[in-house]
Amino acid sequence: MSLKKIIFISSFSFLLIGVLSILGMNAWVKLYSNPKCHSKIEKISPSTVAIIFGAGVRKDRPSKYLKDRLDAGILLYQSKKVTRLLLSGDNGRKSYDEISVMKNYCLDKGVNPDHIFLDYAGFDTYSTLFRAKHIFKVKKAVLVSQNYHLDRAVFTGNLLGIESSGFIANKGSYAGYRMNSIREFFAVAKSGLDLLGNRKPKYLGKKIDIMGKSNFND
Repeated sequence: MSLKKIIFISSFSFLLIGVLSILGMNAWVKLYSNPKCHSKIEKISPSTVAIIFGAGVRKDRPSKYLKDRLDAGILLYQSKKVTRLLLSGDNGRKSYDEISVMKNYCLDKGVNPDHIFLDYAGFDTYSTLFRAKHIFKVKKAVLVSQNYHLDRAVFTGNLLGIESSGFIANKGSYAGYRMNSIREFFAVAKSGLDLLGNRKPKYLGKKIDIMGKSNFND
């Protein structure tokens, strides 16, 4: 057998193993998380906190993805399913501030600022949940996001030590939803690597007890 053919077969084998691994990981995550995710609030068990993931802003307004997540989290709060909202988003540069938009939206909807906690370094799902566990001392939470994203979030939260369930925030259609769903397929595999490697987020910082004083005005 020629060297060229050996290289081709080896490359193809590695590619096949990679594809099968990603498929297997996605199937495992879906099988594990789906029963824990619900679209009807009646099926949500009471918890301490709802974790709302950032999802894009346009100047001082949330994107449709983010607005629906915020509305779902506020509904959990108003229905007394949770007593705290943890808003986690990207605040990494002066020109882009998800957190300010998120907290102002919740405030305008009547949420008590003492019950709003802010995670300024939720740059990705893994970082949000790692920080929720180690910075905000969250033990149990309802995770709020669109359906395409919730399986990974719930899986990651539980494996990081947070008793996690999911509240599906889908309302109508979304721009780029299919593409986001495709990207999520590969994001699941990355989360698996993050969990295996116990990746530390870029920023940690001082601890803020979710049952203590809010950092809303910090």
